[in-house]
Amino acid sequence: MRPRRVFIAGSTGATGQKVVPLALAEGLAVLAHVRPKPGRVADARTAVFDLSDRGALLEALRGCTTLLQLVGTVRRRFATGDTYETSDVGTTRTLVEAGREAGIDHVVLLSSVGAGHPVGAYLRAKAAAEQLVQDSSLPWTIFRPSAFVSETHHPPPGFAALTRALGLRRFQPIGLASLASGLVRSAKERAPLGTVLEGEALFRWVSPASR
Repeated sequence: MRPRRVFIAGSTGATGQKVVPLALAEGLAVLAHVRPKPGRVADARTAVFDLSDRGALLEALRGCTTLLQLVGTVRRRFATGDTYETSDVGTTRTLVEAGREAGIDHVVLLSSVGAGHPVGAYLRAKAAAEQLVQDSSLPWTIFRPSAFVSETHHPPPGFAALTRALGLRRFQPIGLASLASGLVRSAKERAPLGTVLEGEALFRWVSPASR
């Protein structure tokens, strides 16, 4: 397996902010994508451009082996122009099309629990993004976590206890640090290919990385 270099889309989001330092600590070469803003400067580890700039995207991806797609939105950002179609589906389409041309050999997609049986606009967008990845002809791994737990993210009170009591493992909240470790492990090992990690399979995958 050739040395891994990871292009991280969504590097400034909650998950991306955990993934980037973990990936660097694991010795992975990282190229973290960020949107252009005043004061942001590209360097060896940071790519600054709009994802709609296909030339810049291809140039960045040609130096990478792995595409880690963490981009997504939430309803409260709709006022800024984000939609599920543009943020979750559109960026995935753009990235996998460019990744195929650039020679990417592994796509890791952050999706959501429930995308396998989508109900509502959010999960339908996640399912559409998954389909784009699965149809891309690129080797892939899909993560379907439930609610995140971190210093700033908390599920509703009693949610974790309820899912445990009902045996709903796939809906149990997951520590954001553990999820980030699992994503980095997947990028580093180029595994498990052709696999959707959800519920027990997801917790088994992240546990060795988060011990």
